[in-house]
Amino acid sequence: MVTTYKIEASITTRVYRSIFLAAARSEGGATIVASVVDEADSRIIQDLFERLQGGSGSVKLIVDRIPGTGKRDAIARSLRLIGREAPSRRDVLIFVDGDSCVPVDIVARAAPFFTNPRVGALTTDEGVEIPDDPLFRNWFNLRFMQRQAMMSSMALGGRVLTLTGRMSVVRADLATDPSFIQQVQYDRIDHWRLGEIRFLTGDDKSTWFWLLSRGYHMTYLPDVSSISMETQPLDGFCESAFVLMRRWFGNMMRTNARALSLGPGRIGAFTWWSILDQRLSIWTTLAGPIAVLATAFFIDPLVIPAYCAWVMFTRYVFCAVLSLFRGGGFPIIYPPLLYFSQISAAAIKSGVIFRLDRQKWTRQATKQTAPVSAAIWLRHATSTGMQALALGWLALGVFVMTDIL
Repeated sequence: MVTTYKIEASITTRVYRSIFLAAARSEGGATIVASVVDEADSRIIQDLFERLQGGSGSVKLIVDRIPGTGKRDAIARSLRLIGREAPSRRDVLIFVDGDSCVPVDIVARAAPFFTNPRVGALTTDEGVEIPDDPLFRNWFNLRFMQRQAMMSSMALGGRVLTLTGRMSVVRADLATDPSFIQQVQYDRIDHWRLGEIRFLTGDDKSTWFWLLSRGYHMTYLPDVSSISMETQPLDGFCESAFVLMRRWFGNMMRTNARALSLGPGRIGAFTWWSILDQRLSIWTTLAGPIAVLATAFFIDPLVIPAYCAWVMFTRYVFCAVLSLFRGGGFPIIYPPLLYFSQISAAAIKSGVIFRLDRQKWTRQATKQTAPVSAAIWLRHATSTGMQALALGWLALGVFVMTDIL
């Protein structure tokens, strides 16, 4: 199942070529559902299919032209189309983003894991191709290096923390379950202060939570990799990184509380603690810079160069360890990029955790809008006030622990 929207024709051609080749190597045949909005994309896909597949009867293509009402609607509609094919528990369904190339042997590599009835889904390693700013490319490569280490570790506990939307594999009979489709299309939470929040982005978090809440295991294949063609959404590196992290961490935090409520007995102690750490790491990460700035202001400014030297040393060691998961060395820019990611991610998460109702996708015009009213203004004001209060208590705690107070 592939969703394609506002992607360059050259990328679309390359992505679907990999999908058609993988489908041709799928033992027992394959059905491809391509969800598209533009007629031009439909023609590209059908022409490429005819050239590569010809008269082969083992692969079936369904091109579904849809209105551009959002990725969740597109996925739900595609899943209903796939459901008409009557998939069994012996079938697998591969979710693919329209800018990601799949390995040609993905079915053969992934299918054996589903002989375990407890496994509901899996995801794989990712590579990235970015023709733009090399700084943005290095930042993405570093993130995927961190992801490889983290996901490999999480999989040992029987569950991962996300099923990436770029490419994941789900047991087909589960993915076409009506409640699964309902969760993808109409996922929402009820927040004590913000009211009902319907999820616009983060479909991969919805599929993950459906499987997690029903006790299915989710694993990770570190030696199988998809390739994503990313583009920098904005002109500047920092602006692009911030807008992406706001979307990623917003998706994470909107699902965090309900995943925690499942409890360690249901999802495993290690998985539960890792989900809790998504909240704790916001404040532990910010504690260091706050302590250093306060010490520099009240006691001795020489603590700043000492802190910078410590940061670069520890991040260099950390990057050296991370590089072992993929082999080879790493650019010298990785340590400062790692520190930038850690601090900016914590700062952004400290904002989105109080603003779960603010959502926006970087490529599609999908965001929540509402007329400005006293209730909306009050909700935004309370979000700002609660974030300021939380940061104030954090700073006070740091001042006490460092004996500044």
